[in-house]
Amino acid sequence: MEPAQTIIQICGGFRAVSEITRRDETRVRRWTYPREKGGTGGLIPSECQQILMSNARERDIPLLPEHFFPADRANDEDNFGELANPGLMVSAPGDDETASDAA
Repeated sequence: MEPAQTIIQICGGFRAVSEITRRDETRVRRWTYPREKGGTGGLIPSECQQILMSNARERDIPLLPEHFFPADRANDEDNFGELANPGLMVSAPGDDETASDAA
């Protein structure tokens, strides 16, 4: 499943990614399985994303942040849950009306 399959290929295959991330090769393979079969649905855990990006820079591997977040999955609520909710608003401290009234 994508994007994991593409990222694994770019980084040199299952064994290479296993060595880079210090994860068992079976775990890396599960990134390419659908959730119904015990996989991650093509998503790579965030801590492994950072490790792969750092390693790619060191070795001149053409891995880009965009590979982890393909445009066709950007609005897929099954994969991103509440984070895909455009109605969720987060304000910074002092942005509410009460704070401005007190000033």
